[in-house]
This record gives sequence, C-alpha cells and structure tokens, in this order.
Amino acid sequence: MFAFCKTFYRSNTTLVWSAIVSFFAGIIFWGAFNTLMEATNTLMFCTTCHEMESTVYPEYMETVHYKNRSGVRAVCSDCHVPHPWFYKIKRKIEASSEVYHKLMGTVDTVEKFDAHRLEMAKRQWAVMKSTDSRECRNCHSFEAMSQAAQKKSSWQMHQDAQKSGETCIDCHKGIAHKPVHKQLEAPPANQSFE
Repeated sequence: MFAFCKTFYRSNTTLVWSAIVSFFAGIIFWGAFNTLMEATNTLMFCTTCHEMESTVYPEYMETVHYKNRSGVRAVCSDCHVPHPWFYKIKRKIEASSEVYHKLMGTVDTVEKFDAHRLEMAKRQWAVMKSTDSRECRNCHSFEAMSQAAQKKSSWQMHQDAQKSGETCIDCHKGIAHKPVHKQLEAPPANQSFE
C-alpha cells in the first residue's frame, strides 16, 4: 500500500499541488469576497456618496432607527440588503444599476434626487411588499411585540394587519426617510396615509 501511495504521489505531484493550491486560493477568495460584501453593508460605505449625504442620510439621522432609547441602530443595509445569502447576492447585482445612475449623474443633486424620489420609493415599497417586509422582520416580529408597550390603537392595528396578511410597508411608509408617500395623489376622504 505504501509503495502504491508513493508511486501515485510521484506520478501525480502536479495534480496534488494544484489541488492544494486551489483549495487555499478558494479559501482566500471566499474570505476576500465576504469581506468585500460586509464592507459594502456598512453605514460608512452607504454614506460616502454625496447623494446620500445631502438627502436620505440627514433624514435617517432624525428617526428612531438612528437614535433611540435602547441604543440599537438599524443601518441602511439592515433595511435594503437581505440577510439570506442568495437574496443578498441578487441585491448586490441589482445595485449595479445604482452605480450606473451615480456615474450618469441621474440623482447627483438634491433637486434631481427629489424629482426621482417617489419613483425610487415606489420601487422599494414594491420590493418590501413582495418579500413580506423580510428586512423589517429581521428586527421586528408580531410575536415579539408587547401589548403593554404599545398604545391600544397601535396594538389593535398590528393584530388586524396580522390577520389580514398585511405587511410592515403597507402602513409604515416613510419610517426612515422623508414621507414621500404624501406626494401620491390625494387619498379618499375616509383614508389617510398618516
């Protein structure tokens, strides 16, 4: 047996070394890839472009997602990048169109950003609706809500929403950004977006 292993090793040295090098190169690539993925999920990364600095970032800093009594902060990626790996990769690929628009100057001023704001918001709301507000539910769940910590009307609305299959974004548009939904057509007299 020893003679066979020795002969196999000698005749396949290149193959063995290629396998070893490939294995370690794969580990290094995977580590670098994951490091890059996580680096692009930080608040610092998200706010490096001036479009964010002058529009949504100051709005976000005024919300409960930025500063609150418990000290838990939700950053951009918590709401806009899925946690499950497949969906995270899909979102990162989709973000390439945002890079294109950055390079083309589509939203490089506050005025241009505001002109596209409703369109961008509607697209994000549709994504959140289609995923049953998956990113919201990473932190919030009906099961973890405390009836004692909510107003009676809020508790009842959450119970009703759960029974009717509504999702977070159905009621909580503008929770971390300027309430752009007010730019929608005027609601019927008996309906309010507040």
